[in-house]
Amino acid sequence: MTCASCAARIEKKLNKLDGVTATVNYATEKAKVHFPDSVSTEDLIDTVTATGYTATVPTPLAPATDPAAAPGTPGPQGVTGGGLDPREAEARAWRTRLTVSGVLTVPVVAMSMIPALQFDNWQWISLTLASPVVVWGALPFHRAAFTNARHGAATMDTLISVGVSAAYLWSLWALLFTHAGRTGMRMPFELLPSGDTADAAGSAHIYLEVAAAVTTFILAGRYFEARAKRSSGAALRALLDMGAKDVAVLRARPTSNGAPDPSGETVETRIPVAQLVVGDQFVVRPGEKIATDGIVTSGTSAVDASMLTGESVPVEVAPGDPVVGATVNAGGRLLVRATRVGADTQLAQMARLVEDAQNGKAQVQRLADRVSAVFVPIVIGLAIATLAAWLATGHTATAAFTAAVAVLIIACPCALGLATPTALLVGTGRGAQLGILIKGPQVLESTRRVDTVVLDKTGTVTTGQMGVVAIHTADSVPVNDVLHVAGSLENASEHPIARAVAAHAQAAGIDLTDVESFSNAGGQGVSGVVDGHAAVAGRRTWLQQDWSMTPPNTLRTAASAAEQLGQTPVWVGWDGQVTAVIVVADQVKESSAAAIAELKELGLRPVLLTGDNAAAAAAVAATVGIDPADVIAEVLPQDKVDVVAALQRDGAVVAMVGDGVNDAAALAQADLGLSMGTGTDVAIEASDLTLVTGDLRAAPDAIRLSRATLRTIKGNLFWAFAYNVAALPLAAIGLLNPLIAGAAMAFSSVFVVSNSLRLRRFDPARR
Repeated sequence: MTCASCAARIEKKLNKLDGVTATVNYATEKAKVHFPDSVSTEDLIDTVTATGYTATVPTPLAPATDPAAAPGTPGPQGVTGGGLDPREAEARAWRTRLTVSGVLTVPVVAMSMIPALQFDNWQWISLTLASPVVVWGALPFHRAAFTNARHGAATMDTLISVGVSAAYLWSLWALLFTHAGRTGMRMPFELLPSGDTADAAGSAHIYLEVAAAVTTFILAGRYFEARAKRSSGAALRALLDMGAKDVAVLRARPTSNGAPDPSGETVETRIPVAQLVVGDQFVVRPGEKIATDGIVTSGTSAVDASMLTGESVPVEVAPGDPVVGATVNAGGRLLVRATRVGADTQLAQMARLVEDAQNGKAQVQRLADRVSAVFVPIVIGLAIATLAAWLATGHTATAAFTAAVAVLIIACPCALGLATPTALLVGTGRGAQLGILIKGPQVLESTRRVDTVVLDKTGTVTTGQMGVVAIHTADSVPVNDVLHVAGSLENASEHPIARAVAAHAQAAGIDLTDVESFSNAGGQGVSGVVDGHAAVAGRRTWLQQDWSMTPPNTLRTAASAAEQLGQTPVWVGWDGQVTAVIVVADQVKESSAAAIAELKELGLRPVLLTGDNAAAAAAVAATVGIDPADVIAEVLPQDKVDVVAALQRDGAVVAMVGDGVNDAAALAQADLGLSMGTGTDVAIEASDLTLVTGDLRAAPDAIRLSRATLRTIKGNLFWAFAYNVAALPLAAIGLLNPLIAGAAMAFSSVFVVSNSLRLRRFDPARR
């Protein structure tokens, strides 16, 4: 497919089959089809083939590291194992054509437009340089135009091919059969057509620079488009690569003859994750990723599952508890029995969610493509009518062809081809300076219509990291003493909450000491001797039951209030007395409240979406100014995409802002996906806009910049078409020779570029 109208044509043909409902996505180059048993996949592929395109059935998703994926085997999004991503290959192919064509076009344009550079026989040098550009550089346009013509369709490729071919063939005819090919020919500018290809002074008109320049400009546009499309499959690759690559599995110790040891003794053997089977037991050390979904059979630890669940607080696990692949073991050593592997894991299921969301996204219908479907036949018909009218009124064939070629050249879509990529290039460049990365023109169309912004809580509105938010002490106990004892204890632990307490103590300037007799009661707390005091820090029930410490009512009240806000109380005591409660929570970013206010000023409705409990979500919403009715809490990762889809079914045009793997499918499902640059690669790849700084205030700035860029593109397209509409009649009646038509076309390109450059002055501070 070469443009959005190709996708629309395939979709229309598929939907004509009985019982078939198809959605064809030009950006991802995939069709999502629901069909009855009476229709086979071969019927679907035959229909696509009969429309003039090709199709294959996609293979199941598999990690690129899967050794079973041999070179040449299709993987996620068409990536071949051991080979080059087809999207990367496509972008490289366009870049090669653009580079070669650009190098050959520059001297042709210079010699044609600057008479001082026109040495003897320069026109033949121009023909030599322009021919590869027109034949090889423009080959994709000629091929697409031919395919479209076979099926009775006309797109922007048709106009490009016809315009370039007309300018080139006319020039070739003039060089071979008129005085334009003679030695000493010069090509001056004329305001009015001469009615012939040469005059007595030895000047003549050829249009090789028009043919070469149009081709090069359009190639530039296609290269920028291919580069944007290249990233559409990266979300799945990044998601599948999030998992562990190898794993330490327990195997029976082999005897000298290779048979299993009858004693049942086992040894650790490190193997690729792809070789795991259900029932295998594997070891997960502190800091390692869990290889696959399973059940803990031995050991206790805290598992950081925020990348999948959105929960900011690590999950305590013990024997019998389930764990999910790709989450991180933040505490002790675990022994896990695999229960799901490969495509059955939660990570693979999320990959399928992302793919489904991408394929279901409405295809981009470019304005230039939609209008050109009508504009192209009109222009070709007008050129033929001009030729016939001039011949019928007694003019020479040369004069008639000159007027007809002028019509085709003035209609060449150079400005149309530049309208989107130049504005996008300047807009994205300015965005990069502001910490905003825009992936493609379809993003800009989405920002105009967005009315609802769904915000993931953890890592987006909040920092995503645990921190101390309050310290409540018993009577007469200094805060510094609490920080010294608790900080020293927790500094010996690897638990994320423990690290938050220790970091807070160090930030407060407290000197931490080594702990004697340190002990970690998995999931309960830590204990040890600090400066001669027997100290403990952990859960209240643990302090009461194992250490016989009874907390005072004042601390109970403070801890209860913290829990109602979704915060985590850490109880601290020494020498048999409970001395303090340290409250730990995911902290709200300083910029979040201001960002929410700016989103509201833009007329957008902010919605808070989180996997955390309702109390924590409500507390964060109240802090940043989100209406309690717009808080959706306790949402599982696979349900986030359903929440976005439900809002869309209710008529909302949804932008989603997130940062985690658990947000990837929702980012892809949303009409506009914005990821935090401080988040995971998967979220960034699945989004349309990336906020590099991680500052939520960049979200309203991104929407403003996108809308400004879109306005510029629409302005460029309007003037590109307006100049065509105004100039076509002049060319048809002979008041515009092809050279002036080429100059006018070049001027329209200059206007488009100049208009786009205004985006460099975009100031996010201006409201």
